[in-house]
Formats: sequence, C-alpha cells, structure tokens
Amino acid sequence: MGTAMASRRTIAALLSALGVAGTLSSGGVAAETDQSKTAGGVTVYLGVVPAEIVKGLPASGATERPMHGGIPKGPHEYHFVAAVFDAANGARVSDAVVTAEVAGLGLSGSKKKLEPMQIAGTTTYGGFFDLPGFDLYTVKLTVERSGASAAALQFKYDHRR
Repeated sequence: MGTAMASRRTIAALLSALGVAGTLSSGGVAAETDQSKTAGGVTVYLGVVPAEIVKGLPASGATERPMHGGIPKGPHEYHFVAAVFDAANGARVSDAVVTAEVAGLGLSGSKKKLEPMQIAGTTTYGGFFDLPGFDLYTVKLTVERSGASAAALQFKYDHRR
C-alpha cells in the first residue's frame, strides 16, 4: 500500500504542476470523481489545462523533442493528461496504449493516441485537443495493455465556464 499511496501522491503533484489540481475533489485523488474513473482493471485520473500552461514545463534534456510535436498556437487548444494505475494494486501503468476521443454534444469530435510523457520519474499520457466552443465534452479513453482486455472509460469535461 505504501507504493500505491506514493504513486497517488506523485500523480497529485504532477497534476498540480500541470495546473489541474483544482479539478480533483477535495477528498483527494483516492476517491472516484468526474476526473477519475475505474473500469477494466485500471483507474485513470484525467486532467485538462489550456495548452499555454504546459509551455513552462522544463525539458528533461537537451535532446528532448517538443511535447507531442510542439505546443499548438490556436486559442482553443487544451492539453489532456491521463495518469493510469492498476486498479487492483495501485501500481502505475507505464506500458499502455491510451487513445482519447474528445467530442462536444452532438459532434463527432477527434480521436488520437495519447503519447507517454515522463515527468518527475512518472509516466502519464497526454495530447492536445482543440475545444472550439463552450460545451460539455465527452472524453472517451481506451487503455490497452499487453495480456489484458482493453479498458474503456468515459469522462465529462465541462468547458462552459
């Protein structure tokens, strides 16, 4: 349990660094919230921040490529980050393929593979999405792991405020 709690504290610190700590419930990251879901053997914590927030994240080395091909310049670009844990033991899942589909109400949306990111020695998965309107977005995540069935999780992201 100590390792699981340390992993949860690490993700809380990561999400805080990305500016999404305010999206988590006041009860902490252990409780399921609108930004955390458990299904198919995994627990996923989802964070969403304006793309310009991640501009200030430090590079881990001189040869590091730009995050997800570079930070988009559009006014409606947002960075989605997913932290994935094994639901049974709380261990960080760092070898998954995570796909996100983001769509506004009644719209088809866009789908892309989230790229693994190494921040503070932990793996999360992230990508940029265009959120052009004030809308209630559905975020469908698919987590695929070797030797396990794919897990499907659905989140709501309220972008009307």
